[in-house]
Amino acid sequence: MAFTYPWFLLALLTVLIPVAIHLFELRRPKRVLFTNVGFIQEIKLITARQRRLKHLLVLMTRIGFLVFMVLLFAQPYVPAVSGNEKSDPQAVVRVVVDTTPSMQAGDDEQSVFDQAIKQARELPTAYPTATNFVLPPKQTQSLTASAYQTVVDKLQVSGSGGGLSEALGILDERGPAIAQSFIISDFQKNTFSANTLAKLDSTQKVFLVPVGAKEVKNVFVDSVWLDDAFVRSNVDVIVHIRLRNGGDTPIESCQVKLFIGDKQAAAFRTAIPLSEAVSTEARVRLEGEGLAKCRIELEDLPVTFDNSFYFTLQPSARIKVLDVLPAEATATRQLYANEPLFSYTASRLGALDYRMLEAADVMLVQAQTRIDAGLRESMKRVVQRGGALVIVPPIQVEGRTSYDQLFRELGVGPVQWERAGAIPVLRDVAMPSTQNPFFKDVFGAQNRQPVMPKASPVLRWSRSGADLMRMRDGDGFLSSYSSGRGNVYLFSTPFDDAYSDFTQHALFVPVMYRLAMQSARSLQQPAYRLNQGTIAVNVPSETMSAGADQVFKLVKDSLTFIPGQQLQAGVLRFDVPPGMREQGFYRLTHNGRDITTIAFNFDKQESRLDTYSAAELRQLIGPNRPNVQVYDASAGQSVAAKYKAEQVGTSLWQYCLWAALACLLTEVLLLRFVGKAKTAETRAVAA
Repeated sequence: MAFTYPWFLLALLTVLIPVAIHLFELRRPKRVLFTNVGFIQEIKLITARQRRLKHLLVLMTRIGFLVFMVLLFAQPYVPAVSGNEKSDPQAVVRVVVDTTPSMQAGDDEQSVFDQAIKQARELPTAYPTATNFVLPPKQTQSLTASAYQTVVDKLQVSGSGGGLSEALGILDERGPAIAQSFIISDFQKNTFSANTLAKLDSTQKVFLVPVGAKEVKNVFVDSVWLDDAFVRSNVDVIVHIRLRNGGDTPIESCQVKLFIGDKQAAAFRTAIPLSEAVSTEARVRLEGEGLAKCRIELEDLPVTFDNSFYFTLQPSARIKVLDVLPAEATATRQLYANEPLFSYTASRLGALDYRMLEAADVMLVQAQTRIDAGLRESMKRVVQRGGALVIVPPIQVEGRTSYDQLFRELGVGPVQWERAGAIPVLRDVAMPSTQNPFFKDVFGAQNRQPVMPKASPVLRWSRSGADLMRMRDGDGFLSSYSSGRGNVYLFSTPFDDAYSDFTQHALFVPVMYRLAMQSARSLQQPAYRLNQGTIAVNVPSETMSAGADQVFKLVKDSLTFIPGQQLQAGVLRFDVPPGMREQGFYRLTHNGRDITTIAFNFDKQESRLDTYSAAELRQLIGPNRPNVQVYDASAGQSVAAKYKAEQVGTSLWQYCLWAALACLLTEVLLLRFVGKAKTAETRAVAA
């Protein structure tokens, strides 16, 4: 037997106090008063031998009470046979509790997170009272046992932050002397691996405590997407939904509901095999021009934390296209005027309305003989505010100097012109790469090489931001350049039948549409993760000039968060606040005015509930990490009890407490009843 606080044994000297009192009581004479001879018989019943025995028993109980109380404070224990380390009362113990959303799995009675909290809260019982605890990342300062338990009770599941990986990174930070580190988690296979173990300090004792359900059924929304990037109101939209089985049992039937706003738009049932995904589609229609809050609801028990998936759909605003063209050009006029997505305006240079130019998303300048100073400044402003500028060169050669100046100011080029009077020779345009996102879904399955347009370039350039289309001999046909916040698209050939048949080719429509659509793409995505990091959204220009206060807030019901933010050139970039734990819709506000609504969800990796068991963790650790040990929390014994049995030993202070109370009770009984019963009986006889 050993003692945690052996210096308390000095208090055993206090047993001399009851011994001294006992000896003093024996030496003091006892005075007995009586009035007649009848009471002599009563006094004789209590003999000196009986008194001596009673006093001796009382003395022993008092000595026993003091001895056991001293042992209680000394905290005796039987050392563990396998324990090879001495418990330091002043040591610090790190406890990492996984608070990621996957910890919400479990049955109806108790979740995995509740099991983890219970195990973490009982850990102080395995250590001396003076032991301090650290609970990263929630608390990185040393805490007493009671303060540690208070912080543990306040832990909540959070979808933000790095989760277990972030907490394990804190284990390596310098701090007070660490005795052991406990990691309590479900240990998902997609987030915990041998590489994670490599981050642990090999000089510290680490205990892995796996908690989790044995068999889990879970379905979650893997992704949602649309066929068309531009959503039109009052027009049918196909929403693709991919569901994935994240549990360890196949799902025979899962109820799925799609809501647009408060209205149910679709409902269906589907079966999802084990470790597979199933895709389906629903046809919906958005009404009005406002943003629609959409969600997908799953009837999936017992895991419910990922049964809702939130996303938004915003009907696309009409793209304002301003076409500066000569009177005889008709190709682009017919192209954009027939599509409701575009707000098309054609204008000749002499009748150009500069107010419309300031509002244009796309500006086409084609076949203009000369670019004067006013037009050049207008074209520069378009790209500086994020618009798209499409330049089609002219046939005439007298205005090429003005074009050269424009190209230099826009950062285009250098370019070379064909010599004056050269006869156009039509050459083939090369097949563009189907891997280029610009041509996504443009080319279908081809049984043979498609016929490409022919062109005779009047411009050549050696470099560009991106070559969208090239000639077969390597010269550029259509290239893009970044300028300001926007893009400049440059054709190498005029839209004249003598120089190109591009306007009659099938590629003309999708290419020109894509050029216009590139300028109208919104930075805001339909949905984000709570651990996304940095998010960028467009901010209306009127908001930027609304006042000096540029603080944007995220609001959900009664919760308000002020994220770290940066507003630059109409784009707001902000970090997801770490306090945002709940998924759902958050309003982005500025000075009390709603800017947009953003949908946040848990990371879908948290819904993959394939976890390591205790045996699999031991196999993963291997023999090369003797400092890492696995405690199975599902074996019926708490981690604290198992740690005490294996590393500390069997504590005996509880028995000392009960023994001290037994001695105290025995003393009370001796003083109350021994020697009193016969006296009462004798009095009755005398009466």
